[in-house]
Amino acid sequence: MEMLLFRVWALLALIPFPGAAEEIFEVSVWPDQALVKLGQSLMVNCSTTCPDPGPSGIETFLKKTQVDKGPQWKEFLLEDVTENSVLQCFFSCAGIQKDTSLGITVYQPPEQVILELQPSWVAMGEALTVKCHVPRVVPLENLSLTLLQGNQELHRKNFLSLAVASQRAEVTINVKAQREDDRCNFSCRAELDLSSHGGGLFHSSSDIKVLRIFGFPPPILEIEELYPLAGRDINVTCTGHVLTSPSPTLRLKGAPDAPAPGETAWLLLTTREEDNGRNFSCEASLEVQGQRLIKTTAMQLHVLYKPRLEESDCPGNQTWVKGTEQMLTCVPKGNPTPTLVCTWNGVIFNLDVPQKATQNHTGTYCCTATNQLGSVSKDIAVLVQGLDKGISSTIFIIIIVALGVGVVTIALYLNYKPCKIERRKLPYRQKEKNNEEESQFAVQRGEKCNAHNC
Repeated sequence: MEMLLFRVWALLALIPFPGAAEEIFEVSVWPDQALVKLGQSLMVNCSTTCPDPGPSGIETFLKKTQVDKGPQWKEFLLEDVTENSVLQCFFSCAGIQKDTSLGITVYQPPEQVILELQPSWVAMGEALTVKCHVPRVVPLENLSLTLLQGNQELHRKNFLSLAVASQRAEVTINVKAQREDDRCNFSCRAELDLSSHGGGLFHSSSDIKVLRIFGFPPPILEIEELYPLAGRDINVTCTGHVLTSPSPTLRLKGAPDAPAPGETAWLLLTTREEDNGRNFSCEASLEVQGQRLIKTTAMQLHVLYKPRLEESDCPGNQTWVKGTEQMLTCVPKGNPTPTLVCTWNGVIFNLDVPQKATQNHTGTYCCTATNQLGSVSKDIAVLVQGLDKGISSTIFIIIIVALGVGVVTIALYLNYKPCKIERRKLPYRQKEKNNEEESQFAVQRGEKCNAHNC
């Protein structure tokens, strides 16, 4: 009997109470990690352990279509997946809702890897740029680019940081061309490692680029005499080095005609003082594989000539204002640069320190410019004008002018006013005059009548 009761209790213990299954139900999604190629579709299955589930589905901004379902599961098709997202799968059981999430990662493998050598032909010792880029690849933070010279790794770049990941997928380095680099192969390898997202390793390589090295030194510029005297004839020539590649085209600045490729450019010059400091340039240009390379050599000509004291730079008459700071203006020309000495009353005058002008500075200064080729002298007349005298004269002139204007104004006013009064009172005076004449005429007439008994 006791054994029977134990078995019944054991069976009752195995039977769950109402609602127990519903409270411990689970929700799951397949796949647990989703890696989708850019623009492709993804099949998602949501399921639950609830024996009698209620409302269920998925939440996502992606385009979705339910393609199948069962008592405890549903299957959806996600189309045209173009960006990373998080999907929510949910089920309700006995009024309780549970959900689980699925992270979706979009990837685009490095299908095209482009390598550039700039330039592909380069002179020995010159710098060239090696650049590799991938037009479209995601996620960028899982990408690495490796530049190779033959089988040797030149440079490797990854894009782990977010700051770099927001940029383009490219790597650029500068390499100095050496003689042994001629006909060397360059390539670029791109690797997209998606193992952290449950995927594999995608890799691709660029086409091989062959570098050509050649010698192209700067041209030779020769000036027959770097320091000639003015008026001397000199030759200026521009020549190129002997090259294994095609001969360059030379151009000498100032030469009338350009020579044929491989020929020397030259110029016969009669030096003038104005040619002092003139720059000459010899340019060599060479076209290789559709690219024009240019090298230039430059030199400066120094023409020697005697000193000159020109009126524009050393005026013969100079006026100073009394009480102001003044300096003698005189700048000599010549090559080599002349030294200038000015004397005043037999004493050397300081040309570097400003002088406070006084009447004593009035006079004639003798200035002499000297260099290795000779010397030249010039007299400079300095006139010091008084500042107060000029002001007094100006004020006196202003006063005289003002007095003159005042006198003329008063005279015009006096002449104008009486005429005006006279014109205004003329009719009244004329009337009085007429009355007086009539009275006198009447008296005279009366006297005549009395005399004649009228």
